Amino acid sequence: MTMIAAMGRISQIQATLQQLSGASTDRVTTTAAAATTAAASASAGSFAATLAAALGTAGTTAAGPTGLGTGASGTDVVASAEKYLGVPYVFGGEDSSGMDCSGLVQTVYADIGIELPRLVSGQMKMGTEVASLAEAQPGDLIVTGGGDHILIYAGDNKVIHAPYPGRTVCLREAYMTDADITTIRRIIPTDTAVTGAGSADRLNAAFAAFAQQNSTVTGSAL
Repeated sequence: MTMIAAMGRISQIQATLQQLSGASTDRVTTTAAAATTAAASASAGSFAATLAAALGTAGTTAAGPTGLGTGASGTDVVASAEKYLGVPYVFGGEDSSGMDCSGLVQTVYADIGIELPRLVSGQMKMGTEVASLAEAQPGDLIVTGGGDHILIYAGDNKVIHAPYPGRTVCLREAYMTDADITTIRRIIPTDTAVTGAGSADRLNAAFAAFAQQNSTVTGSAL
């Protein structure tokens, strides 16, 4: 091999080594970036769980009604129900010409932008459970008879419901006791706005935990 050919061969080898070195660096950089992204994603999920736990909201919902972002309140539920006072009971009905107990509930909540199942069997699984009638708030749903009947709690120990054929939608004193109640469901969560030193402390703790987890996992990935 001549000197010129040898020099050319050396140049080719050097160029190849540079290419291989660059590809290896790219792979390392890409792997590190992917690991960082995964770590950030994991930390975000961990933060969500930490925040939920800090605010005491984790795992409280049996089923989520559609449309809870409307900003409606339990008072709005009662006001909507009052519009139907005097409407005759009609089995299977769900409008102002006639309605049954679950038709009333579905229609009242639909009026304020919240979608609920049509039948008591579905409605009684929505939202969160309320422990007793004494803890009921306006807008809560009271189910009796194992799911035979559903009423809307109106506050002040009163309920609004569509009783049975021959009657109309009415507002009356709550006639049931806890022993008669199958379940009480809160569809619209109680206002849990973050206020006060205790809540602020819990939020700060959640953010601190998130920052620590993110720093630790990201540092390990790099």
